[in-house]
Amino acid sequence: METESEPYVRLATLRQLHHVMADMNAARSLADTLQTVADGVVNGLGYELACVNLVRPDGDLVVAAFSGNSAAEALITGRVGSRAAWDRRLTMGERWGELCFIPHTEGWVLDEDDVPQWFTDGPPPRFEDEWHPSDRLFAPMFATGAAGGELIGVISVDRPRNGRIPGAWGREALQMYAFQAAIAISNARLRANMQRALVRLEREQQALRASEESFRQAFEYAPSGMAIAEMGGDERGRILRTNDALCRLLGRPASAMRRYSFSDLVHPEDIGTLLRTSAEGGRAELRLGRRDGTYVWVSLRNSVVADAADGPRFLLTHVEDIEERKRRELHLAHRASHDSLTGLPNSAELRSRLGARLCRRPQEQLPSAIDSLDAAYGDPVGASAVPGGHGHDVDFGGFGGPALHRTGHAAGLYEGFDHHVHVAAPGGDETTDDGTKGLAVLFCDLDGFKSINDRFGHNAGDAVLIEVARRLTSGVRDGDTVARLGGDEFVVLADGLGRADAQDLAVRLRNAIIPPIRVDGRAVRVGASFGIGWAHCGMTAEEVLQSADQRMYVEKRSRAKQHRRAG
Repeated sequence: METESEPYVRLATLRQLHHVMADMNAARSLADTLQTVADGVVNGLGYELACVNLVRPDGDLVVAAFSGNSAAEALITGRVGSRAAWDRRLTMGERWGELCFIPHTEGWVLDEDDVPQWFTDGPPPRFEDEWHPSDRLFAPMFATGAAGGELIGVISVDRPRNGRIPGAWGREALQMYAFQAAIAISNARLRANMQRALVRLEREQQALRASEESFRQAFEYAPSGMAIAEMGGDERGRILRTNDALCRLLGRPASAMRRYSFSDLVHPEDIGTLLRTSAEGGRAELRLGRRDGTYVWVSLRNSVVADAADGPRFLLTHVEDIEERKRRELHLAHRASHDSLTGLPNSAELRSRLGARLCRRPQEQLPSAIDSLDAAYGDPVGASAVPGGHGHDVDFGGFGGPALHRTGHAAGLYEGFDHHVHVAAPGGDETTDDGTKGLAVLFCDLDGFKSINDRFGHNAGDAVLIEVARRLTSGVRDGDTVARLGGDEFVVLADGLGRADAQDLAVRLRNAIIPPIRVDGRAVRVGASFGIGWAHCGMTAEEVLQSADQRMYVEKRSRAKQHRRAG
């Protein structure tokens, strides 16, 4: 750059700086300001290349403007360098006031970092103060103009036109330019923010003027139900306003709807769902009562709206009719869990119901009724048996706490009472009944069914299966489960039975199956073999079914073949 012996050159440079700084402050947008900053370095400070790196909200720096080489501009404009890489650069090399000069002897380590950069060719320097193609010079820009302020960007310069490393005057000029550029960029940002705020304010005012009419039309003419309800006060939840769609859906006039709240209209089984639904952004699927006494499935979506600034708040509820979707969902769920031929629960549903009754606790560790009550109320088993203890006078460290481990068995048994109703099997062998009621699992296999299939075809076999399913269902209590396991195998789950009860049930069901079945004008017969298994906690559903299946085969083999086949 210029030397100290050329004051007239410095004066010309000052004039150029004055012009480029005036251009910076006259730019109409932030983008124009950034480009003017880059062009000013090339036109006013005597560098062939200049780049403006702007700090983004996330702290990284993006190449926002480039001047001096269109190819390099197209290559790196818009690319981003990490803040960590820039901080490393700005702490390397030589400090010239606020400037950072990294000579080529040190800068080679930066060739592989993620800061966007260009590479210039040229011969190696012949003189000590000659500019090397790999030299780097950065001018940081701070929000307050001084180094103590927030970094808003960095000006990168390259290839001084005189081929020399800048002297004291050139350094001062570049530092002064970066100071003014920071002010211009901050002012441009402020103007841009003000312009955006003014545009936003005007749009908000326009939207506010149109909101009441728009809301009225959207509310009244919405194809789905809409309601506005009180948010507070003595009449919290009372419906204030409804649209025609909601009145039609519930078969109630608008005047009548204003006498209710949604809690008055919801199905009793869904009141908990309604109460758990939050006012702001809450969603729920529940049933609302129609005027004719029927219920319709709806989807509720809540939002809170204010009547005016700092005015009373109201609950806006969108009510969508989902009756048809719910019907399809229930139909699909039924198809997934039930046999398509007989309509009975299928194998997966059977295992699900059976597994829901079982837990991992072995039967020999099941608590008594009194012990279960003690555990439910936080009084561990064996409290009164601890030496020196008198029931609740002994400190057990809280329910499920470490002190329970001193009782060994009780610690593992009652750690966290889960309110699970445990399943136990009757004791003794199959010929005795100790009075214990349990969950009986009756495994049924049809006898003679294959011959019907072979002689009369699968349609006849399907008809037999349907009739057997009907007879089994008719022979059990409400609450018992009859499921088709597959083929000609059925399973009955009957809770609360003793051994004698289960054996009587098997006899009744076998007798219900034996009578002839009319199929295509002919009478056919099938027999049935039953195996009775008992479910208890500590078993898996698969183990329970295998046990009943094995007992069924024992029972089948114990009877003569002619007695097994009834037709």
